[in-house]
Amino acid sequence: MIVVTGGAGFIGTNLVYHLNQKGISDIIIVDSLNSLEKVKNCNTLKFKDFIDKKAFLQKLPSLGKVDLILHQGACSNTMELDGNYILNNNFEYTKELFHFCQKSKVRFIYASSASVYGNGTYGFKEDADAENPLNYYAFSKFLFDQYLNSFKNLESQVVGLRYFNVYGPCENHKGKMASVVWHFYKQAKEENKIKLFAGSENFKRDFIYVNDIIDIIFFFIENPTISGIFNCGTSNAESFYTIANIVKEYVRNEFCTNCEIEQIPFPDDLVGKYQQFTKADIGKLRKAGYKNEFTPLKQGVLQYLDLLSKNEGRLKHK
Repeated sequence: MIVVTGGAGFIGTNLVYHLNQKGISDIIIVDSLNSLEKVKNCNTLKFKDFIDKKAFLQKLPSLGKVDLILHQGACSNTMELDGNYILNNNFEYTKELFHFCQKSKVRFIYASSASVYGNGTYGFKEDADAENPLNYYAFSKFLFDQYLNSFKNLESQVVGLRYFNVYGPCENHKGKMASVVWHFYKQAKEENKIKLFAGSENFKRDFIYVNDIIDIIFFFIENPTISGIFNCGTSNAESFYTIANIVKEYVRNEFCTNCEIEQIPFPDDLVGKYQQFTKADIGKLRKAGYKNEFTPLKQGVLQYLDLLSKNEGRLKHK
């Protein structure tokens, strides 16, 4: 049996969907149904049970044989200002799952974040010298990574994946925290324009399609002897302006022939809290044996735009 926390969320839904494609449905989804969009995410999935995240830790010891926990659940709001809530939800909860897995010899693959690198002043390599979290969310991810590193001997596989800027289907529930692809498409559809912060041609991020994240997770599932913390990015930095142009050309062909890009002032509340550049160092991931190529940005964005246009940004039934 596989447990997927956050299984009704963005990456979790994609993960369960692709497990289903491999014929696996002995899955327990753990999540909070705080959005109807999460219900719609689950409509394409096959799973054994659904447990609320608040009840899950208490029920976990009585679930029977668990082979693997894929921990994707977290408060992912980088602007959340309640530090204690973030720590309890992201750090303490993850610690409890980790200790259960170690005690029961259950494999544990969890979502960390590239936000631990802050503004990237010290690079983007899985190294303590590069870590510089700038908000509560990043700090919560940083804390568990450090906690894990304090254990020299592990009873079972533990893998932390530092996701860079992930985009793709099933993120409607994320709202403000959804990817720029989602936001640009929504703006074009509703306002006939795409809004970019002034200077966005110089803001570059390592954008990675969610299918590539799933492929990396499957690599570690298939290699149970590998443990550690790994970057999950393409090692290519692309500008927000590049994505805006891809979206503009797509919507012009589909429904909005006069769509334009509009520059807006950079918000004061984001000054000092905004990653202007990210680029994953994936040397450690490659050294571990992951050899697959990543989806080119334009190809991935166009695939996602097709789902946004024709299926409301959700995965299709198969």
